Amino acid sequence: MALKTLMLVCLLVAAMALIPPIAEAQLGGLISGLLGLIRIQGTVFCTVDGNIGVNGTATPVFPYALVQLQGGGNVVSSSTTNGSGIFSILLDPLQFLVPSLINNCNLAVKTPLSNCNTSLPSIGGLSSTLQVIGSTVAGLLNITNIIPTGFGFLRA
Repeated sequence: MALKTLMLVCLLVAAMALIPPIAEAQLGGLISGLLGLIRIQGTVFCTVDGNIGVNGTATPVFPYALVQLQGGGNVVSSSTTNGSGIFSILLDPLQFLVPSLINNCNLAVKTPLSNCNTSLPSIGGLSSTLQVIGSTVAGLLNITNIIPTGFGFLRA
């Protein structure tokens, strides 16, 4: 019985290898999309520009801040920073193309800076463009890693 199962698995793997690339393109990259993921992550700091201080000086983080991925004037996805100011947004590569994300989307911190430090502005917010830093393979899963290029303050 084990030999029959092994033969069946080998036949399925061989059949998948013979599928022409055109077939995968017609499926919209379905096979690679099922085994992929896009991860946008970073840390938001409690500063007027949302970035870490010069020379890595002690800089407080911005906990529990709403971070939105925006594209074309619409909110595509969102996340909230944890107690350490870290956020992570996961996207399905069947719905999003990495070049389109990089060129047409940005991150916006919607929680007022005054929530983490009362001496910071209560109107306006932080915004950052995106950049790809590479990919990670976890088993069969290929994860494209994207980070903010650096937050800047935008007046409302």
